[in-house]
Amino acid sequence: MPLKELCYPIITKKSLGSRIWDVDGNEYVDVVMGLGINIFGHNPLFIKAALLEQLEEGIQIGLQTELAGEVAELICEMTGMERVTFSNTGTEAVMTAIRIARAVTNRSKIVIFSGSYHGHFDGTLVKVRKLEGKLQTVPLTCGIPQSLIEDVLVLDYGNPESLEVIKAHKNELAAVLVEPVQDSNLNLQPQEFLQQLRQLTTELDIALIFDEMITGFRIHPGGAQAWFGIKADIATYGKILGGGMPISAIAGKAAYMDKIDGGMWNYGDSSFPKVKTTFFAGTYCKHPLSLAAARAVLEHLKAQGESLQRQLNQRTSQFVQTLNDYFESENLPIKMGHFGSLFAPVPAGNSTQSKDVSSSGAMGLNLLSYHLIEKGLLSRGGSGFFSTAHTDEDINYIIQTVKDSISDLRSGGLL
Repeated sequence: MPLKELCYPIITKKSLGSRIWDVDGNEYVDVVMGLGINIFGHNPLFIKAALLEQLEEGIQIGLQTELAGEVAELICEMTGMERVTFSNTGTEAVMTAIRIARAVTNRSKIVIFSGSYHGHFDGTLVKVRKLEGKLQTVPLTCGIPQSLIEDVLVLDYGNPESLEVIKAHKNELAAVLVEPVQDSNLNLQPQEFLQQLRQLTTELDIALIFDEMITGFRIHPGGAQAWFGIKADIATYGKILGGGMPISAIAGKAAYMDKIDGGMWNYGDSSFPKVKTTFFAGTYCKHPLSLAAARAVLEHLKAQGESLQRQLNQRTSQFVQTLNDYFESENLPIKMGHFGSLFAPVPAGNSTQSKDVSSSGAMGLNLLSYHLIEKGLLSRGGSGFFSTAHTDEDINYIIQTVKDSISDLRSGGLL
């Protein structure tokens, strides 16, 4: 409540590269980057050109567009997946992936992990709470009936004991849904756990679903699967894929994706779609503008090769190290982590420092985000994404802005 009058929406007017301008004429260095969409910065020319070219051809909804096959092939080439279909949002893609897994396995239960986020679908908005001495899965928020989440198990991510729970429920589980690296804890990157999970789900015939909304095409051209050396049965993609246009993709092995259309068949012979399908639809799925942008994005990523992500990852690592050295030298209870070009505050471990922050200190840390905005930096609670449009000058400005904001808070007795 003491900070209520400082909370207000920033209404944007235009954007270009690493910058955003609001309706009041203020200019900001932006690291929100469309919540991870704009890996090439705002309004890149090659995406704009692709959209203008498609606008000349029209916006055909309800019929198949030739772009769908081209984009699907590019995704398969980059990720190693066998088949792809398209939707509009990350929430829809995850919901569809779960439905496919349940349809193939003829089982109902799924596993998700604490700390993960898989969109606003009722069936994944859950948490664990102790009721009458037992851990139970309950709705994350109001408006979600308990009956919709009874088939969801929430387990500890990276904990070997979670593998034992999966074994115990092997005859009930359709899928294990994983956010490979959670943006709520970027320091947790459990490669060995993921490899064990892949081996276990393969042995038990349980679908392994990777939610790659954030990691897809960002950490590596092949996403987190290529980074960790793990092949999921189904993966969901979005954000970077659309270059700013709304699109998501569900990709996977043909044994799962055939549930969308019945599988492959040919003209001129007796072949036909033999797989019993589940239901999948959406008026704006395969929107021509979104697919045009996606083709431009994928062709650009393909042309650039792995060096694009490697350079971004290295620059982010150096940025995070610089800030952490500063926080440590100033005895501040703040620590940054990163995964590729995504960075965010992470738990600072068992330091008593973080437990003994005074009420004024806690207020100061809350005010830090406001000071960053006031000085022309847009972030999301200190987290953000670097793009190829961010220059060394931008990064140096961000570091100096953080230092100046902390100095201001200290001079006011708030840190």
